[in-house]
Amino acid sequence: MIKLNKIKIKPDIYWVGGIDWKLRNFHGYSTNRGTTYNAYLIIDKKITLIDTVKHYLFDEMLSRIKAIVNPKKIEYIVSNHVEMDHSGSIPKILKYAPNVKIITSTRGEKGLLRHYKKDIDFQVVKSGETLNIGKRTLHFVHIPMVHWPDSMVTYIPNDKLLIPNDAFGQHIASDERFDDEIDWGILREEAAKYYGNIVMPYGDQVVNALKVVLKLDIDMIAPSHGVIWRSHIPKILKEYKKWATYTAEKKALIIYDSMWGSTEKIACSLQEGLTETGIKVTMRNLSSSNISDIITEVQDSKLILLGSPTLNNGMMPSMGGFLTYLKGLQPRNRIGFVFGSYGWGGQAVGEIEKIIKDLSWDMPFDSINLNYIPDEEELIKVKDIGKKIGNYLKKLGR
Repeated sequence: MIKLNKIKIKPDIYWVGGIDWKLRNFHGYSTNRGTTYNAYLIIDKKITLIDTVKHYLFDEMLSRIKAIVNPKKIEYIVSNHVEMDHSGSIPKILKYAPNVKIITSTRGEKGLLRHYKKDIDFQVVKSGETLNIGKRTLHFVHIPMVHWPDSMVTYIPNDKLLIPNDAFGQHIASDERFDDEIDWGILREEAAKYYGNIVMPYGDQVVNALKVVLKLDIDMIAPSHGVIWRSHIPKILKEYKKWATYTAEKKALIIYDSMWGSTEKIACSLQEGLTETGIKVTMRNLSSSNISDIITEVQDSKLILLGSPTLNNGMMPSMGGFLTYLKGLQPRNRIGFVFGSYGWGGQAVGEIEKIIKDLSWDMPFDSINLNYIPDEEELIKVKDIGKKIGNYLKKLGR
């Protein structure tokens, strides 16, 4: 059995999670910094474990628990969320703590039974209910669809500690456990990427959840992925308020793929025109950028320009895949612009326009769709369109 150090986050409360240094893909989401699966052990009259870890990191979690207490003494496991990266070790820990009771939401009970099909002793809690474990009383608040129907948070007033499961998470593998031990720029980047790729569709629900959270007396937020917030809580709450209301900066993001270079020439000319107006522009080619990284930039950019040549009467497969992913995440309050090139069909631009309309984005300018290879005169006109779009963006909000 491996032996790992216990990590105290509050008096008699310990982080007992696992670190996956090798993970680079999480459901198609690129995790270039790996991740952690966080679980928390509370030593009180009734010893309580809040969430577990993905199944293959069970030995890490068990080792950390054993460094603190005999697992047989655990009486409660709080399952804030059914998803298997958090509940995956419940069947395994039950072998070491056979008399444990699982505390979860109504949807949580149904989900755990469907996942594990075991005889589990459940105690279902409603939103607003509490559980006394000795010196502490745990408070439970349901936050459905942030980001699953079963999701809830656990709040411990005695310790001013919020354990919100997937909310406020980041995919970072690190020996450091706290936010003030890692550069804020890195944390903000990973928290934004996490929100954009996982939580973005549920902005309205996040707004409602934040209303509850902001009323709580908290000095620590311990999510289920990444580091624990203790010094930058005001900063991350400010970012969540912005993301939940789909507020973006006056920046432009050009996302495209190109077959013979024509669509890329259009993209570059648009970029030149936008830049001349003082608008900050980012360009991402779908053949060389991971879509989860691009989504992070969609979250921060008010203007999204999408370009594809026509291939087989439709858009490039890379653009089709990206737009399927984008549509599922449902970013709102954006300005869209479409461009492309074609040989004889030209259908790609129309297909992209349809998806932008489905997302209810504004499209104040006509799309560009050029035949074969654009000449110098056409590219000058494209640049001028870029300038017009940039000036339009600058005037917004005045």
